[in-house]
Amino acid sequence: MLLLPQSFSSLLKNNDYLQKLFICCSAIHTHHGIPRYFANRAQRRKARFWERNFCAVSCRHAEQVLGQQTGVNYAKKATMCSSSSSGQDMTNWLWSIYNETKKQTEALIPEISKNSVNPNTIFANNEMSLDNIEIYGFDYDYTLAFYSRRLHTLIFNIARDILIQEHRYPEGLQEYEYTPDFVIRGLHYDVQKALLMKIDAFHYIQLGTVYRGLHPVPDKEVIAMYDGSHVPLENMSDFYGKSSHGHTMKQYMDIFSLPEMNLLCCVNDYFMKHNIDYEPVHLYKDVKAAIGDVHVKGILYRAVEADIENYISYGEQTHAVLKKLYEDGKKMFLITNSPFDFVDRGMNYIVGTEWRELFDIVIVQADKPGFFNDRRKPFRRVTDKGVLHWDRIHKLEKGNIYKQGNLYEFLRLTGWRGSKVLYFGDHIYSDLADLTLKHGWRTGAIIPELRKEVKIMNTKEYVHLMTWLQGLTGLIEHMQVHRDPASQAVVQEWIKEREAMRSQTKNIFNAQFGSLFRTYHNPTYFSRRLSRFADIYMASLSCLLNYDFQHTFFPRRTPLQHESPFWPEQTSAGAMNMPFVPHRNTVED
Repeated sequence: MLLLPQSFSSLLKNNDYLQKLFICCSAIHTHHGIPRYFANRAQRRKARFWERNFCAVSCRHAEQVLGQQTGVNYAKKATMCSSSSSGQDMTNWLWSIYNETKKQTEALIPEISKNSVNPNTIFANNEMSLDNIEIYGFDYDYTLAFYSRRLHTLIFNIARDILIQEHRYPEGLQEYEYTPDFVIRGLHYDVQKALLMKIDAFHYIQLGTVYRGLHPVPDKEVIAMYDGSHVPLENMSDFYGKSSHGHTMKQYMDIFSLPEMNLLCCVNDYFMKHNIDYEPVHLYKDVKAAIGDVHVKGILYRAVEADIENYISYGEQTHAVLKKLYEDGKKMFLITNSPFDFVDRGMNYIVGTEWRELFDIVIVQADKPGFFNDRRKPFRRVTDKGVLHWDRIHKLEKGNIYKQGNLYEFLRLTGWRGSKVLYFGDHIYSDLADLTLKHGWRTGAIIPELRKEVKIMNTKEYVHLMTWLQGLTGLIEHMQVHRDPASQAVVQEWIKEREAMRSQTKNIFNAQFGSLFRTYHNPTYFSRRLSRFADIYMASLSCLLNYDFQHTFFPRRTPLQHESPFWPEQTSAGAMNMPFVPHRNTVED
């Protein structure tokens, strides 16, 4: 590893370091901060000095200083090369810088690779202390209960059959099977154009991720259809991700929506393959209705209850979290859209028959997000046998099961208000948005995909790709100032290499749509909403087992674009494989 000089003056006297400064300027001049890549304090101190003193040094200044030491006027040489008829000297000069930059960038990889991120970390968007949390609330599906992929296959197959049998769709749809890794959560579907795509935080479509049916749409065609790649605000989905009131986009934020996206793509593919003329809006509504029937008619619930071991996975950690909270004297409640029989069967399997003793309040069929906004629906008590009592509810009592209701009545009856309440859910809109924006509850997002993505980011392949991608991007940024034809030809080759690498990094996560969290370098629309509506987020509730109840979560202070990285970049506590609670292993596959 390159040892960084401790003083500016000593660096100026060392031609070798000046060469490396000039070559690596682009890698240093980023907003990611080099010091975090070094393990010991002395190396970080040197790295911070190098970063602080030289981030502001332009390539032109480096050329001048380097020229004083070598007797070569690099700036003049570049200008002469630029004016040369052949431009061969300039071409050779740029490629020499490219090769040395790549060499120096690759030298960083071993140190960067050591700092792998712990997938069991709880990540913070907003500072929050568990010491202030007295009441913990939970959604059920994909928060307390996690499901195997078999459940998505089941939903797909049932909905496909409903389309054929009840909506009179072609029998040929039977040839399509559920493809688990075809789509990701957070995608947008243009209802009128029948296109599935990924959109970033700035409403730009990520080209290369637009699909009609099961096939990608060429970038030129996408640009022609949208007059560019930007989707206007009025065309985006509404606040809850739905396509309504003139919005042409539907955003799929629910994990249960993966089978629906799959089915939409398959039906579109069948109609196009067989040259069947169809109305995209009607197709969307039919598929939506078929998926809805799987839930509303109880088909899904009955299937899971009949073979629960085949559909619910790793409940042991959920039980451990609930037990830990209960033993610490925390209040707990459950608000879910699922019916009681389904929840009871699942919780008996996950926690045991005593599960209701852990919760102070249990509310089923809540109809979120309406539960958080509609003041009219009253609570009704439900017996163990599903009998509904119509007596007015004056108190929410432990041991009882309640149906529907609304949050305003919940707050009046419990007094559980503000930041002493922490609610966990997997749906950023239906579970978390209203709670954080209107009621001041603290919110925790459960993102099961996070564990897989973090593990991918820890691989040597990904670290190598991203490190060189950063270096190459900086090189392009600095060397684009040379506008002669020869230089521009070289820069264009670098740009092509960068585009190819960006596609590689996307494909590592998902061949069609890439990462749930990024559209190349920008955050996805999903990430933007996650950062706005969730104080903390994690792969599963089991991550709570790594922390005590006095722990404070601090968001990482990453420099804004106009800020200099004066301080070492903070990393979420535990992200660098630092244990919190000794002798506890919460790793899940």
